[in-house]
Amino acid sequence: MEIISCCGTVCSDCDSFPNECAGCPASSGKPYWTKHVGIETCPIYACCVNENEYDHCGSCSKLPCSKYSDLVDPSMTDEEHEQSIQDRVNVLNKL
Repeated sequence: MEIISCCGTVCSDCDSFPNECAGCPASSGKPYWTKHVGIETCPIYACCVNENEYDHCGSCSKLPCSKYSDLVDPSMTDEEHEQSIQDRVNVLNKL
């Protein structure tokens, strides 16, 4: 079964799923990587689900907002990061 986070990340495709991380839907926006960057909850999840009560960011007129561009995986190049944003938006547009 495919698990998709509110940001459009396909959690079930991640190498850390399900052992290290059950995904944002199951962890309430506290995926494995938050501890590595010193935050409690993913800011995209906090905005989307906790603050705006959306099921996913595809319900927001600001998609993709600055939270997407500000939240950068340091292992990615700028081009890879931009592509990951587009990939997630494409996933959300299909929901």
